[in-house]
Amino acid sequence: MVKDTFSSIHGEADTRECLYYNVNFEIEKTNQSGVERCEGETDKRSHCYASWRNTSGSIELVKKGCWLDDFNCYDRQECVATEESPQVFFCCCEGNFCNERFTHLPDATGPLIKGPPPSVGVLNVLVYCLLPVTILFLALLTAVWMYRHRKPPYGHVDIIEDPGAPPSSPLLGLKPLQLLEVKARGRFGCVWKAQMMNECVAVKIFPVQNKDSWENERAVFTTSGMRHDNILRYIGAERRGSHLEAELWLITEFHERGSLADFLKGNAVSWVELCHIAESMACGLSYLHEDIPPRKGEGPKPAIAHRDFKSKNILVRSDFMAVIGDFGLAVRFEPGIPPGETHGQVGTRRYMAPEVLEGAINFQRDAFLRIDMYAMGLVLWELVSRCKAADGPVDEYMLPFEEEVGQHPSLEDLQDVVVHKKMRPLFKDTWLKHNGLAQVCETIEECWDHDAEARLSAGCVEERISQIRRLFTPPTSDLHHALLVSTVAPVSMVTNVDLPPKESSI
Repeated sequence: MVKDTFSSIHGEADTRECLYYNVNFEIEKTNQSGVERCEGETDKRSHCYASWRNTSGSIELVKKGCWLDDFNCYDRQECVATEESPQVFFCCCEGNFCNERFTHLPDATGPLIKGPPPSVGVLNVLVYCLLPVTILFLALLTAVWMYRHRKPPYGHVDIIEDPGAPPSSPLLGLKPLQLLEVKARGRFGCVWKAQMMNECVAVKIFPVQNKDSWENERAVFTTSGMRHDNILRYIGAERRGSHLEAELWLITEFHERGSLADFLKGNAVSWVELCHIAESMACGLSYLHEDIPPRKGEGPKPAIAHRDFKSKNILVRSDFMAVIGDFGLAVRFEPGIPPGETHGQVGTRRYMAPEVLEGAINFQRDAFLRIDMYAMGLVLWELVSRCKAADGPVDEYMLPFEEEVGQHPSLEDLQDVVVHKKMRPLFKDTWLKHNGLAQVCETIEECWDHDAEARLSAGCVEERISQIRRLFTPPTSDLHHALLVSTVAPVSMVTNVDLPPKESSI
C-alpha cells in the first residue's frame, strides 16, 4: 500500500505538468497523447510517471501522466525503473515533464561472476554438457508454474461480492459498464462517472500498485451491517484486464453533487441545508463507529475508524443528505482479531489531530474514533464558513487552517500551529451572532478539543445538531420543501438551551 510520508518537503521539485500518453485511449475514451496538468489535493505532492513493456528488446509505451503523492517518487529527478524484470516497467519522478525520458537500471545485488580460466578444460566440458539440460529443466518448471497460475483471458471479470449477504445487484459481469468521465483524482487512483445499464455509478480505479488499498476498502464495504443511508452504497469490485495491464475497480453509487469540499467551493448553504448535511454526516460516522449486534441475515458489525475523515471523502446527495466514502485507510475493530496495520500517522495532514501530529497516540479503538471526531470538527467548520444564515457576505471557501498555514503546509507547519500553539480555525463574529450557528460553533469546539478524551462522540454530535435544528428552524410540514427555499425566516431569540451532555463523549 502506498502511504503518506511526513518528512519535510523543503526543497521538493514542483510538478505541475507531465507528458501524457495512453495506449488504451480508444477503449478508455481519452486523448492518446499530450500534456496533463497535475491537479491533486493541495497538501499532497504530485509526480510524473511512465510505464512500458520490453518485448525482446522492443519498447512499447503503455501510459504516461501525473502520479499522486507516493514516497517512492520523492526527490527523483529522473524516471528510472529499478525492478529486475517486471511484466510492466514503472518509474516516477518529480519535476515538470520529467517523464519525457525513462530508463531501466535494476539494482545490482550479486557479485560479478568471472568465467573460468581457459586452462580448466574439464570444467568447460561439464558446463557445456549440463547447460542444455538445466535450460530444459527450467523451461519445464516455468511451464508448470504458468499452468497452475494461469490468468483468465482479457475481458473476463472476477466478481467479488459480499458472501455473507445477497448481492445488492445482479452480477456485474452481466452488465455492460461504460466509463464516461473522470470526476476526481485521489491518493490511490481516480474516480470515473460510468453508465451501468440505466444507472449512473461511480467507478474508483486503482492501479495494481495500490492493490492493498483496494482490498482494504472492499473488505470494509463488504463487512456485515455496512448498509446504511449515510454510508456510500457499495455495488461490487472487479479486476479488469489481463495480468499485464490489470486495473482494480470499485463500483459504488454515484452522486452528481460530488464531494462536500467541491460542493462548498461552488455553493453557499442555507441554515436548513447546513443542519441536514451536518446531522446526516454525524449519523453516518456514528453508525460507522458503533458495534452493531447480529441482525437477521447478517453477522455483527464491528466498530470502524475511518482515519481519513475530511470534506473530500463525504458526498452530498441530491436531497442534501451526506454519505461517507473512501475507506482505503479504515480499520475494523473486531473482538479477538488484531485490527491489522494501525500506523498512527496516516490520513491527510491538514485534518490530523494533535496527538497524531506529534506521534503520541495509543493504538486502542477509542483513540482512533476520537481522531475521527477531531476531523469532524474541522468539516463542520467548513460548513459553517459557507452558511448564508449569518449576516453579511459569505466568504470564499477555504480549507481548515488555510489562513494560518496556506495551501501546502508541511508536517512541521501543522505541528507548530495545532500542537504547540493549540490554534484552531477562527469563528467570525457574525457567526456567533446567529443563535443556531453559535450553538454549532460550541459543538465544533468540543469536537476538536486538544484533550482527546474530552471530545464528543459522533452520536452526541448527531443529537446536538438535531436539537439545534429543531430549536432554530422555522416550523415546516415538509423538510424537503424547506431545502428548496434559499432563504430562511428570522428565528426568535432562545437562551439557556440545554444541549445533550458532554458525558456522551467516547
